[in-house]
Amino acid sequence: MTRVAVIGFGSLIWDLDDLAPHVAGDWQMYYGPVLPLEFSLVSRKRQHALALVIDHADGLPCPTCVIDSARETLEEAVADLAARERTAIDNIGFVDQITGDSHSAHETTRKTLWDWIQNSNYDSVVWTDGTRNFEALTGSRFNLQAAMDHLRALNGDGLSEARQYIDNAPAEVDTPLRRALKDSSWWSHVPNG
Repeated sequence: MTRVAVIGFGSLIWDLDDLAPHVAGDWQMYYGPVLPLEFSLVSRKRQHALALVIDHADGLPCPTCVIDSARETLEEAVADLAARERTAIDNIGFVDQITGDSHSAHETTRKTLWDWIQNSNYDSVVWTDGTRNFEALTGSRFNLQAAMDHLRALNGDGLSEARQYIDNAPAEVDTPLRRALKDSSWWSHVPNG
């Protein structure tokens, strides 16, 4: 049987949602590869809250988490993760060391996952492989001030989603924005959920 790892670093860890019936066991916290992460994705699903994404421009190296797919094939695991993320299959990265096939939006990410899987007990791995969209959706270049301004412009459910997402991200996901928010008196007064 093929062993497929599912990599998580954001809401997937606390909200498996559609993926729940298709995984086995518990999350292996911080067992996954180190990837550059930042809250530079404007999430339409989360009412424009900022979410984590693999970000080679502004992300910092952060450990990721792993859970086992219960599926027999890599193709099923890719489809499962795409359904959970409500995204196209092209936005799911994978590495299959049995066939040698792989797909990623960024060559550095692909290489990192190849290196990681060769030192694991898995045959293949899947991960959410979207790209940051902050500039495209806000019209501003991503930086700490622009991200804080974006968060301050949110209200109601969007702001509540942002607080919940950032607070619930794994503790070891230590990004510049998360550090800035930790020191922000404004952020400390934003309700969580």
